[in-house]
Amino acid sequence: MIHEHAEHAHGNHHDEAKAETKSDAIKRLSYIEGHLAGVKKMVDDDRYCVDILRQTFAVRRALQKLESQLIDGHLRICVVDGVKEGREEQVLSELVELYEIADR
Repeated sequence: MIHEHAEHAHGNHHDEAKAETKSDAIKRLSYIEGHLAGVKKMVDDDRYCVDILRQTFAVRRALQKLESQLIDGHLRICVVDGVKEGREEQVLSELVELYEIADR
């Protein structure tokens, strides 16, 4: 009984972590959407290129932060689950694929 309870509690923690990661990602994406809309308006308004570039760099940093958070969540939750479930090859191949995509 104790073992089942511990697994159940762990499962809840897992679900909470996934929900928190999703909520954070949605907030970040909403911020990025708004920021990008602002950049588009700057272009439409013929704003100074340097000012536009400052904003595109900020959008890129926000995307990088989102990617970092998603990778962190993936490593802590999905990779751990995959290894526990015996899917090491799939997990490794996905990580290699992500590394290759990021390196392009």
